[in-house]
Amino acid sequence: MIKWITESLRSGDADARRAVLTAAMIVVQGLCAAFYMGDTILDLDGSEPLAHLVLESLVATVLCLGVLFFMLELRRLLARMDQTKQGLRAAQGEMSAVIDTFFTRWGLTSAEREVGLLILKGVDNENIARIRGRAVGTVRAQSASIYGKAGVDGRAQLISVFMEELLATDGPA
Repeated sequence: MIKWITESLRSGDADARRAVLTAAMIVVQGLCAAFYMGDTILDLDGSEPLAHLVLESLVATVLCLGVLFFMLELRRLLARMDQTKQGLRAAQGEMSAVIDTFFTRWGLTSAEREVGLLILKGVDNENIARIRGRAVGTVRAQSASIYGKAGVDGRAQLISVFMEELLATDGPA
């Protein structure tokens, strides 16, 4: 739990940070509500005026309503985060299928597919060579072969082919 909290606060995900802060508010308000309820019960012995009891009861009630509101908000927020993750997983699967379709259409070899995927991930030739245990010249030759089969002039145009597919709409924009 602590690991999730610290990762959420450091991440760029505003919803995750908001969920952590909402959970913290639930805890703080819950403790305050418990304090006021306990104090109100202890004051029922007649030592405090009625106005004091009414005020403490009102504060405890408002705090309980706040806890309820924050719990509903946290539930809605977690559901939205789950939907976003599911949508992202689906999009990643679809993009993977699109990449595979293009690679098959272009007739890329398995080595070219590996290099092509690393190119699309933004890895430079030197790092591709290191990752694959090959010479940089081999990676350059494979990259040139990929660009030729794809009908593009280089890395940027290759990436743009996939960006166009990703951003394509069914109708006019």
